[in-house]
Amino acid sequence: MNRVPHGLAANPSLPASLVDRLIALADEDLASELAERGDLRHDQVVALAARDEHTARSLAFAGLLTAADVDPVARPLTALALLDTGAGRPEWARLLARHPVVRHREELASCAGLPDDVIEALAVDPALDVVHELAAFTPEPAMAARLARHPHAQVRRGVAVNEATPPAVLAALLTGEGLPAATACLVCDSKPIPYEHDPNCPDPDCTLFGGAACDGSHQSTVHDTLHGVLGNPATPPDVAARFVDHPSLLLRWSLAERPGLPPEVYARLARDPAPGVRAAVAGNPAVGDETLRTIAADPDPAVRRALAHHPALPLDVLTTLAETTRLGSATLPRIAAASTDELRELAAGRPSVRALVAARHDLPPDLRDALAADPDAKVLRAVAPHPGLTEELLRAMVATHGVGVHARVAANPGAPGALLEELARQEPPVRRALREIAGHPNATAGALARCLGDPRAAEIAAAHPALSPSLLASLLTGPDEGLAEAAARNPALPREVMEGLVP
Repeated sequence: MNRVPHGLAANPSLPASLVDRLIALADEDLASELAERGDLRHDQVVALAARDEHTARSLAFAGLLTAADVDPVARPLTALALLDTGAGRPEWARLLARHPVVRHREELASCAGLPDDVIEALAVDPALDVVHELAAFTPEPAMAARLARHPHAQVRRGVAVNEATPPAVLAALLTGEGLPAATACLVCDSKPIPYEHDPNCPDPDCTLFGGAACDGSHQSTVHDTLHGVLGNPATPPDVAARFVDHPSLLLRWSLAERPGLPPEVYARLARDPAPGVRAAVAGNPAVGDETLRTIAADPDPAVRRALAHHPALPLDVLTTLAETTRLGSATLPRIAAASTDELRELAAGRPSVRALVAARHDLPPDLRDALAADPDAKVLRAVAPHPGLTEELLRAMVATHGVGVHARVAANPGAPGALLEELARQEPPVRRALREIAGHPNATAGALARCLGDPRAAEIAAAHPALSPSLLASLLTGPDEGLAEAAARNPALPREVMEGLVP
């Protein structure tokens, strides 16, 4: 398959006349790539939409098509996309509510702003999937409350996740109080009960989920409904809190992620036997200091790592975690929110704490430069990509710590071309450094030539405008289709070369 046209489709320098030529020959894949361009004229959008309905649909979601551009009979999926974005016409909804394809009616049911008569029709649709979709997405509290009393448990499962469902109705779905019992579920619709579905079911036509079960109580669907309600922010916290000791791990986990629960509930969940539940509590912004300090002593490192990402974590707890837990290289939320005085205080701490500060790349210049001269390699790796570092400091890092900091120095946006070329010539090559150099705006032709030798850096380098014209030409005609496509994306490609590549 010739991938060069696909590269050209993404080339920002491609002239409009060549865009027209590509549209005229586009299949579904090429049309999809052309649809990502940000310079399409409206007539090009319309022509592209005519090539493929899936592309037309993405253009509609992007707001590039209008109702006047779409025939809902010929392009129902595109019409549905416009309805979903609020740009469709009410008469389309009425037409699609009677469409013979169930999937189209199902998608219609998830659209906002539908006429009342369409909503009523969808609520009594003979296809259960359509009613379930309406239950999950209707913005009308009264309709959600009505569907919560539907005899089929699958419909109630949709109501459970709908944030428009009234809190009292969500509470009733949790407790069962005030609602008639469901009379059916997907399991007992299709299997004699009691039945529990084999997760390794060999039937290719089976649509039941692994573990789906019914003994007459519709237990797996009821469980999924409870899970949906506990994850719904409209659910009353006091009712949700009753599930703190529920035997289901998934339900306790969902509860642990909720805001607004009483402190004692979070404290109990922080002692849960399941690490996943404790980690969910650790990352919950609603959890207070006392419980956070308790979690800091958790034996599971994954729980402590989750705690380190808590946005309001006390700094003394964070410094303790830095000594006991590998926290990664990303800027932690509490570090991102720290004041300048707090940053300076932390930067006087141990290397693991200094590295946390160095990961923040908007530091005061004097603090940034002090960390750039730190004797610890971990601190230097964190601060090396910081904008504003001088070439002298970057070279000093390389001289002091060698290949251990090459990739991070290469990631610095101000790294000069000469330094990048020196890093690219390292033997044996530092692969991660080559990948950073390949996409660096200051990379030289010499550095990029070296990057072509790394399988993961090569395609990035092939699209770099500083790549030498001779290498660029060789990639376009070479045997590697991935490199040829990347080279065709290169914005430095001459127009006459582009014209020769378009059939």
